[in-house]
Amino acid sequence: MVSYKNIVFDMGRVLADYDANRATEKYTDDPAIIREVNLVVYHSGEWTLLDGGLISDEEALKNMLRRCSSDEVRRAAEFSFRHWDDYNLWQHPGMDRVIADLKQAGKGLYILSNVSLRMAVNDRWREYVPYPDDFDGVFLSAEYKMLKPQPIIYETFCNRYGLKAEDCLFIDDLKRNIDAAKACGMGGIVFDGDAEKLRKDLLGTDDRK
Repeated sequence: MVSYKNIVFDMGRVLADYDANRATEKYTDDPAIIREVNLVVYHSGEWTLLDGGLISDEEALKNMLRRCSSDEVRRAAEFSFRHWDDYNLWQHPGMDRVIADLKQAGKGLYILSNVSLRMAVNDRWREYVPYPDDFDGVFLSAEYKMLKPQPIIYETFCNRYGLKAEDCLFIDDLKRNIDAAKACGMGGIVFDGDAEKLRKDLLGTDDRK
């Protein structure tokens, strides 16, 4: 693999695992309610607007609750929405070794992720990634009011940290985000969940810092 000076990570389903149902399951074990909350909250237009920093939590929740089919679903949806950051994310196993080895190899480490402003408050993102102090920069979409795979987010990210796109390798779980990064001059890997394979890909034949 061609070597890069800077390794840029998505957060959800890369550095951190994600399950949209976990918060709802803390409230109820009814599969029909869990399924409806998943659709109403986590597959909503408001969820995308939150990642883009274009709507407040309270406005988004108000809109989501209007679409719920019953009071019980509304209660479950509100609980899930208010607590998703407590339950839905956790560190991806093995990524701690990836980050530690890359840091030891002298790589620049960055995060570029579609997430809402809730992750920025009190640096909440730090709870879900290994060795948060090892990262040289963290670019959260909602703070800049843009989203992957918009080309401008990759360009703005590079400008924000004074990086050349060709020196950056982006790792994301979605091919469309990698394709967009490549179109902007970055390298890219679609992460399949195998942290050890990723570590070997990044460091096994890496001969240039």
